[in-house]
Amino acid sequence: MYTSHEDIGYDFEDDPKDKKTLKPHPNIDGGWAWMMVLSSFFVHILIMGSQMALGVLNVEWLEEFHQSRGLTAWVSSLSMGVTLIVGPFIGLFINTCGCRRTAIIGGLLNSLGWVLSAYAANVHYLFITFGVAAGFGSGMAYLPAVVMVGRYFQKRRALAQGLSTTGTGFGTFLMTVLLKYLCAEYGWRNAMFIQGAVSLNLCVCGALMRPLSPGLDGEDPGGKEPHVLRAHSTESVGSSGQMGGAEEKGGGPGTEDAVGDAAAQACPEKAALGKNMCALRVLKAVSQLTVRVRRGFRDWYSGYFGAASLFTNRMFVAFIFWALFAYSSFVIPFIHLPEIVNLHNLSEQNDVFPLTSIIAIVHIFGKVILGVVADLPCISVWNVFLMANFTLVLSIFILPLMHTYAGLAVICALIGFSSGYFSLMPVVTEDLVGIEHLANAYGIIICANGISALLGPPFAGWIYDITQKYDFSFYICGLLYMVGILFLLVQPCIQIIEQSRKKYMDGATV
Repeated sequence: MYTSHEDIGYDFEDDPKDKKTLKPHPNIDGGWAWMMVLSSFFVHILIMGSQMALGVLNVEWLEEFHQSRGLTAWVSSLSMGVTLIVGPFIGLFINTCGCRRTAIIGGLLNSLGWVLSAYAANVHYLFITFGVAAGFGSGMAYLPAVVMVGRYFQKRRALAQGLSTTGTGFGTFLMTVLLKYLCAEYGWRNAMFIQGAVSLNLCVCGALMRPLSPGLDGEDPGGKEPHVLRAHSTESVGSSGQMGGAEEKGGGPGTEDAVGDAAAQACPEKAALGKNMCALRVLKAVSQLTVRVRRGFRDWYSGYFGAASLFTNRMFVAFIFWALFAYSSFVIPFIHLPEIVNLHNLSEQNDVFPLTSIIAIVHIFGKVILGVVADLPCISVWNVFLMANFTLVLSIFILPLMHTYAGLAVICALIGFSSGYFSLMPVVTEDLVGIEHLANAYGIIICANGISALLGPPFAGWIYDITQKYDFSFYICGLLYMVGILFLLVQPCIQIIEQSRKKYMDGATV
């Protein structure tokens, strides 16, 4: 049903049915592939890094609008959630327009969302401009960045994804410092306006996403316009023939006049011909666009609801359930740690070295180290992935018990390192469904993560409003996270039992 991920080592189109020959592509695992890593790295800085630094703006919004923590947290969670929830729909854009165009449009929309949010009069205004508009733009730029790295690497997939996603850690550290400085110097409104200008660099990152094969994403790699042959009407041919005959005859008193009359007659015909050719080009472009949209929608629809639906893969379905519970455990500390620090009277120490920056810095090393380890031939990617998940859920349970800066710093370091498993998510997804289904499949996974990110921070805020403590929110999220991990562990056991039962039945029949 699903193709092996080994197909990534060959030249391919968006539509797998179009493949006629399999040639090793020179840019696989080298060449322009590292530019894809660089592009994805900056996308993670500008999108995920900015979103993980929203705790700075969350404090400003609480002071500005005087709303409850639960309601204000919806702004940050909407932005994070929409970025990920729109993943399946972004898969449709990628199938239709290609990764490059999708990422560029997303960069423009994300920048517009930041700029419009600078003029917010209340929290509900931010729900639309920042939560929905900027979030949707982020999703359009984020998914192509992950998919293109997966397309360009075969042997060092985990390392490449690990290096590119370290942009989240760098971005969290840099954007936290940047937003704090901008808010202190210019106020949070001007800070968001400046951040909108910075987000335009997403368009540059999208421009670097060059398709692997000639003609992929509907672009001509040579950059040349198609050569159009001129068509001539019978009258113009006749005129040319007369002109040629007059020239062959050589002189005569009416030769120059005849040539002038013929040229004057040909001018309107050429103008009409040019208009017709322009109309034909427009019709051809519209026709090609229609075909591409229909083909992209067909592939997108069949991937989700057709006979080869991703949901027929039960291990992938278990992976979706894990994603529904996992991401909130990582997001909640970033949104609410600044408030937790204030509640424990640790603001002075946190200002020297923020706890969110500790998570971000260690997160960088975690992604690279886990990516290198997962690429070792003697180690399973799944084992590394599960061990990192167990470490993260344990850290979430311990965090509420820490009331000193040193204790919180140690737990934040554990959270940062173990959450490095995010770099393995595209690799695990690809192993489950194959490279040809990666865009649609990873879109579903980040959609489930988005639902988790959307509901997690407001839930933690509401629990605080009721109990005046954040402890219970961490415990509940940790329990839900453990349930998601159990889904991943139970499904392989069920498959093993079914295979053993099938072998036993076959043996009994014989």
